[in-house]
Amino acid sequence: MTSETKRTDAVTAEKRNGTGTDDEPNALRQLIEDARVVLWDFDGPVCRLFAGHSAERVANDLASWLEGRGLHGLLTDAERDSLDPHFVLRAVDRRHPGSDLVAELEERLTQEELRATASAMPTPYADPLIRTWTAVGSRLAVTTNNSPRVVREYLASRGLGACFAPHIYGRTQELGRLKPDPHCVNRALNAMGAAPATALMIGDAPTDLLAARAAGVPFLGYARNGHKGKLLREAGATAVVDSLEPVLRLLRR
Repeated sequence: MTSETKRTDAVTAEKRNGTGTDDEPNALRQLIEDARVVLWDFDGPVCRLFAGHSAERVANDLASWLEGRGLHGLLTDAERDSLDPHFVLRAVDRRHPGSDLVAELEERLTQEELRATASAMPTPYADPLIRTWTAVGSRLAVTTNNSPRVVREYLASRGLGACFAPHIYGRTQELGRLKPDPHCVNRALNAMGAAPATALMIGDAPTDLLAARAAGVPFLGYARNGHKGKLLREAGATAVVDSLEPVLRLLRR
């Protein structure tokens, strides 16, 4: 067992046993103190991109667009009912990798994501946490399955672009390398000249955890509700917070 595993196990044990205190979350503090580079997933830890622009509707619209082109049979019933636009995109890419069809579908998803930025909901405490982490000298990057164009537009609207630029690593035409593949995480580490052990990834989905684990990067899960927390822990996450406020509080100390 690594020292990192021991630290993150301690966070979970303290929470479950009621022995941890708000004043002294030692394991969480250690994760934060060790991080020289912080890799953020976008939709979830930074904002709720589809807070006012339903992701389910986008997924249905993508499936309907395929059906309108006579491609109803391209998706299985489960894929059509997934209610996840990235799931639909990856399903088509598996069957027609690198095709014009996939490129057009990806662009349609990007346009929907761009529209969603207008009603995206900032994650509580994310903005001040990003600014504080930057102020204390840590370097930040975004590692996401969303379009990098979308990330840049949202960050600019919040005055946060300088905290990350130029390190935005999002969806490319290589759709088979979306998380849980560690491609975007490794791109960030390589570009920043950072060793995995000096980084910390913040994500809200099992795919984030798996990508971080594959890249050798410590992981902090953010779960805005019990369902997301359950999914993260079932996937093996041992350090999970339901708010970024304790992270900000520890960092300010």
